[in-house]
Amino acid sequence: MKSSIKILSLVFSLFMLSCTDVIDVEVPEAPPRLVIEASMDWQKGTLGNSQTVKLSLSTPYFDNLLETPVSGASVKVINNENQTEVVFTDQNNGNYTTNNFEPVMGDSYTLLVNYEGDRYIATETMTSVSPISDVYQSTENGFSKDALEVNIEFFDPAGIENFYLAKFQRRGDKFQTLFDVKDEFTDGNKMSIFYEKLENEETGEMEFQPGDIVDIELLGLSDPYYNYIKLLIEQSQSGGPFSTIPAEIKGNCINQTSPENYAFGYFRVSEVDKRVYVFE
Repeated sequence: MKSSIKILSLVFSLFMLSCTDVIDVEVPEAPPRLVIEASMDWQKGTLGNSQTVKLSLSTPYFDNLLETPVSGASVKVINNENQTEVVFTDQNNGNYTTNNFEPVMGDSYTLLVNYEGDRYIATETMTSVSPISDVYQSTENGFSKDALEVNIEFFDPAGIENFYLAKFQRRGDKFQTLFDVKDEFTDGNKMSIFYEKLENEETGEMEFQPGDIVDIELLGLSDPYYNYIKLLIEQSQSGGPFSTIPAEIKGNCINQTSPENYAFGYFRVSEVDKRVYVFE
C-alpha cells in the first residue's frame, strides 16, 4: 500500500511538471516623466507663507527604486489677480521652497515649472474649507461594533457646491487613509466622516487602541481636483485578479513645449483644517 502511494505521488508530480510552462510577460516601460507635487495648503489660523513644491522623476511600476529627485528646475507661482510672482528656491534635493507665498481666498494661481527646456503650467483657485466642529471616538458607525473609530464633524455651507478631502493617519503607520466627499445630498447640513481600522493578520494591521494618536486633515477642493483624487483613491483601493488594470491619471500640469511629454501630479491650492486626536 505504501508503494502504491509513492508511485501515484510520483506519477502525479511528473504530470504536474509536464503541464507547467514558464510564461514571460513583457511589460512595456515608458520613459521617466516629471512628477510635480505642488500642494499649496493654507492651514487655518496660519499665514500660509511657507510652501514647498516637490519635483521627481517617475520610475517603472515593478521597480523597487527610490524616487529620483529633480534639481536644476525653475519654479514659481503667480497670483493671477494681482500678478504677484513668488519664486521657489531649489534646495538641491527635489524640494523647492518659499516663505513668501500669500494665500488669498478665491484668488486664482498659476504654477510655472521649467525643466530641461520644457515649460509646465497649471492653474487652480484657492478653495476654502469649513472648520472641523467636533472630533470624538465611538464604536457605533463602523463594520465592527467592538473596534474603536475616530469621527469628525463639520457644517457644509448652504447653496454652494462643495468638495472635500479628509486625511487620517495613525502615527507609526506608513500611509494615510483618504476619503473624498462632496455635498451633493447633504448641502447645508452637518456632515460627518468616521475612520476605523480592522485587524488583518495578513497585513499586520491592528485596530485602534487607547493611546493611539491620529493626525487629521480636512481640505476644501475644486471640482477638477476632486475628480482627480477620486480616481486615484479608487485605483489605490482596487485589487484582485478581476480588478481593472490601473491606468495613467493625468493631472492639471500641462507641458506647453511638448504636450506629449506631460507630467504626473497636480497643482492644488486649498485651505485645510487640522486636528490631532488621542484615543482614550
